[in-house]
Amino acid sequence: MPKILQKINTPEELSGLTLAEMETLAQELRDDIIYTVSKNGGHLAPNLGVVELTIAMHRVFSSPKDKIIWDVGHQSYTHKLLTSRRDKFHTLRQLGGISGFPRPEESDYDAFATGHSSTSISAGLGMAISRDLKGENNEVISVIGDGAMTAGMSFEALNHAGHLKNKLIVVLNDNEMSISPNVGGLASYFSRLRSDPMYYRSKDEIEQLLRKIPSIGSTVLKVVERLKDSLKYLVVPGMFFEELGYVYFGPVDGHDIKSMISVMEQARSVKGPVLIHVITRKGKGYQPAEENADKFHGTGPFEIDNGKPLKDKSVPSYTEVFGNFMVKEAASNEKIIAITAAMGSGTGLNKFAENYPGKFFDVGIAEQHAVTMSAGMAKSGYRPVVAIYSTFLQRAYDQVLHDVCLQKLPVVFSIDRGGLVGDDGPTHHGLFDLSYLRILPNIILMSPKDENELQSMLKTALCQPGPCAVRYPRGAGVGVALEEDPPLIPVGRAEVLSEGEDVTLIAIGNCTEMAKNAAETLFTRGIKAAVINARFIKPLDEECILHYSRRTGKVITIEEHALSGGFGSAVLELLNSYNQFNIRTERIGIPDCFVEHGNPDMLRTRYGLTVEYIVDKALNMHGGKYSGEKPSYKRMEEAEGS
Repeated sequence: MPKILQKINTPEELSGLTLAEMETLAQELRDDIIYTVSKNGGHLAPNLGVVELTIAMHRVFSSPKDKIIWDVGHQSYTHKLLTSRRDKFHTLRQLGGISGFPRPEESDYDAFATGHSSTSISAGLGMAISRDLKGENNEVISVIGDGAMTAGMSFEALNHAGHLKNKLIVVLNDNEMSISPNVGGLASYFSRLRSDPMYYRSKDEIEQLLRKIPSIGSTVLKVVERLKDSLKYLVVPGMFFEELGYVYFGPVDGHDIKSMISVMEQARSVKGPVLIHVITRKGKGYQPAEENADKFHGTGPFEIDNGKPLKDKSVPSYTEVFGNFMVKEAASNEKIIAITAAMGSGTGLNKFAENYPGKFFDVGIAEQHAVTMSAGMAKSGYRPVVAIYSTFLQRAYDQVLHDVCLQKLPVVFSIDRGGLVGDDGPTHHGLFDLSYLRILPNIILMSPKDENELQSMLKTALCQPGPCAVRYPRGAGVGVALEEDPPLIPVGRAEVLSEGEDVTLIAIGNCTEMAKNAAETLFTRGIKAAVINARFIKPLDEECILHYSRRTGKVITIEEHALSGGFGSAVLELLNSYNQFNIRTERIGIPDCFVEHGNPDMLRTRYGLTVEYIVDKALNMHGGKYSGEKPSYKRMEEAEGS
C-alpha cells in the first residue's frame, strides 16, 4: 500500500484525510525528516516537535492565500514536505537544493524569509495591516517558538498588534513546559467559551441591562467587572496575552491533531488578534533527540540507530578551544564573566557554565540586552566576554557602537561562525562583521590563523583597556598543538610567515593557511611570495604591509568575508593614504551578493577562496595564464538553478 505522504503534493489534499490517516502521515513525515537530516545534517529536534502542528495548520488554513510565517524558520521542514517540495526534500541544505529555512524565492507557500528569530509577529502584523488596507480576505498566522519570545522585538510586535486590533493569529509553540490533563481540559473549556458568539452577545446584554438600573447600576457593573477580572486572573491561563488585547486559546497539546484543528477553527472565527498556545516536545518521535534536544537542535550527519555523529572529531573546533580557554582562564582571573544569547552550547560555554554558574549568563535571544548588560559589567570593573555568532551580533550593532565603543569599555566580543558557515545559508553566513566593526572607533579587531593563535588573541583581548573583538570560523581547527601558556600578541603587529620579492599575499584568519599553501605552489613556478598573517584588521600593521607592498609592487589580499568594506578594503585605504598608487592590488573574497547555502568547501570553490585561484591571480599578475576557471561569483538567486 503506498505511503500517505506520497499522495500529498499540496496542503489542499490534507482535507480528504481521516484523523487516523493524519496520524499515520505524521509518523511518515518524521521518518522522512530523520532520514534526510541524518544524511545532510540540519535542525532535527525543532522540526520533529512541530509535525502535528504543521499538519493541523495546513488542514485548517488555505496556504498560500493564508500567510503562514515561521519563526524561527528552522521549524519549516514538515511545511516544505507538504507544499510541493517532497520530491526535492533529499536536496535539503545542499548546494543548488532547497533551503533549510523559508525562502519566498523557492515557493509561494513561504510567505516570509526567516532565518533569524523573533520577526514573525512584526512581519505578520505588517501583512495583516496591508490586507485590511486592500480590503482582502485572508488569514495571517505567525508561528513563534517560546525561545524567540525572549527577544524584545516579539513583545514590541505583540503590544502593537494588540493595540491595533487587526486580525492576526499568533501560534506560540511552547516546547519548554509540560501539559497536564486538568490544565488542558480547563483551557479547552475557556477556549470554547471565548469562541462562542453567544459569550460576547450575553456579555454586552448584561452590561446594557445593569447600566439601566437607576442610581446603582454603574456601581454594580464596576463591582462585577472587578470580581470578573479577579476570577480570570485566578483560573484563566494566558491573562498576560489577554491584557495585551488578544483572545487566548490554550494551552493545547501540540501533538494532538484533533484538538489543534478544533482550536484553530475556533480561532479563525474570532475577530481581532488571537494567540494559540501550543505545547510541543522537541525531538518528538526520535529517542536520541528527545533525550538530548540541545544536541539535535542543529546537527551534522549521524547514525539513525544511535544518533552518533559521523564526523571525525579528532581535531578540536575553534568553538571548543574557546570554551576550554574560558574555563582555564577564569581559574586565575576572577573578573571574567561569560555572556551568551541562547547559544550556551553553540558557543562552547557549557563547561564554563558548569564550573562558574554564578558568572555565566544566558540572556535568551536578546543580543541587544546581552551587549549593553556586558557594558554595565565592564563599567563596574569586570571583564565580560560576549560569545555570539557573527550573524547574530548584527542584531546588536547599535549597542556595540553606543554602549561599548563610545565609552571605551573593555568588553570582549568572541565572534563565532565568522565566514562561510555552509548549509544554513545566507541568514547564517558571517560575512559582514569585519566591515561593520572596523569602522567603529576605539575597537581592536582580530582574527586568528589557527586555534592556538585564537588562545593568544583571547588572552590579549582580556588585557586591553577598551573593546576587543576576536573573530573565528566554524568547525575544526588546523590541527596545531595548543600551548599551555599562550603568549600575548603585540596589538597591531602582523606576522610574516615567509619572505618573497615577487608578490605579497596578505591573509586574515582561516585564509592564512590557504595563502601559505599558495606560496609553496608559486615557488615551484619560480615566483617567490611573501606571506603575511595580518592578525589584526584594526589596527593594521601599517609598517609591515607598506614595506612588503613596496618591495614586491604586487599585493593580493585574501579574506573569507565580503569584499565591500572588508579587510582588503582596509589595505587599499592604507595604500591610498600613503599615495602608493603604483602598487598593483587584487582582492579575493566574497563579492556583493548574499551567498547561498551549501557545503563550505564547495562555496569556497565557487567564490575563489582556494589555493588554485590565489595561484592563478599571482600568475596573472606576472603575465601568466589562469590554470582553471575563474570563480562564478553568482548571486544567490542565480545560483539556485545551477
